[in-house]
Amino acid sequence: MVAVIILLDQVVWRPVIAWAEKFKLEQIESAESPGSWLLDLLRHSRLISRFRKKAILRLSEAVSRRFARNRPLIFEEQQRFSWVRKWTPRIIAAAAIGAISYAVAHVAIMLAGLSRADMVQLGTGVLATFVRVNVAWTIPAGVAIGFSPRLSRIAQPLAQIAASVPATALFPIVLLILIRLGGGLGIASIALLLLGTQWYILFNVIAGAIAIPADLKEAAAVFKFESGARWRKLILPGIFPYLVTGLVTASGGAWNASIIAEYFHFKGQIFLTVGLGAVISRTTDSGNFDLLIASTIVMAAVVVTINRLVWRKLYVLAETRYKLEY
Repeated sequence: MVAVIILLDQVVWRPVIAWAEKFKLEQIESAESPGSWLLDLLRHSRLISRFRKKAILRLSEAVSRRFARNRPLIFEEQQRFSWVRKWTPRIIAAAAIGAISYAVAHVAIMLAGLSRADMVQLGTGVLATFVRVNVAWTIPAGVAIGFSPRLSRIAQPLAQIAASVPATALFPIVLLILIRLGGGLGIASIALLLLGTQWYILFNVIAGAIAIPADLKEAAAVFKFESGARWRKLILPGIFPYLVTGLVTASGGAWNASIIAEYFHFKGQIFLTVGLGAVISRTTDSGNFDLLIASTIVMAAVVVTINRLVWRKLYVLAETRYKLEY
């Protein structure tokens, strides 16, 4: 798996990143830009250039001519398609309303059978998972990588490879190490959530740091900003829209990953901790579908509430106050 990820990084993502530099809009050219040996090879290949001229361009021209010669619809065909366009959405909407109504009624019947102990379990699980989800370490690392072309050439490909490895494939290794160290799944679940979600923040912060115009970085250097002033006046305002996007994505991924991170089968044993993800996994194993549907609804409600009360307001703030325009 790691070998396939490295191969994809070299033959797909590195060439795309290097090629995307041509679309970067800056008043001051950056000192260094990412490169790709495969992109350089393709750019200087006479065989690729000849294939493009002889095959790709001719094929695109033939397809364009073919679609340009399509005959117009006659009146009867137009009438038939008009009827289909009119009634198809109505039929689909009626079927969807019927299915949703049946599902809501069925869920209401299932939720009516929950006990007080089940409700307490849901409440404590939500609080425990919420604390684990909102842990981040990647802002300073992302800024450092984005501000240093030399560090970016080394660290960013390694981070891309590490992020591409599914977190669930590494869960047993991390869990074994942390349990042997005596931390238990309470601490291990935080590490597992970070392993699966914090890459979203890291890559968005790197993109935000790179997107800060070079002339603003030069101005901060000329005026000799101290570290605190540099973060307050340049870095945090510059990366804020990207940071919000990364936090939203990481938060959603962390809620999903909590289902695995808080309840884990390992070497014939079950390791679990207090959390909503553990409730979902345990009720799935035991077949307690009443509590399963309730915990799923609670998780969805918490995520939607946080999106409305927190992330949406931060997006508006990023759009109105921290949007960088020339």
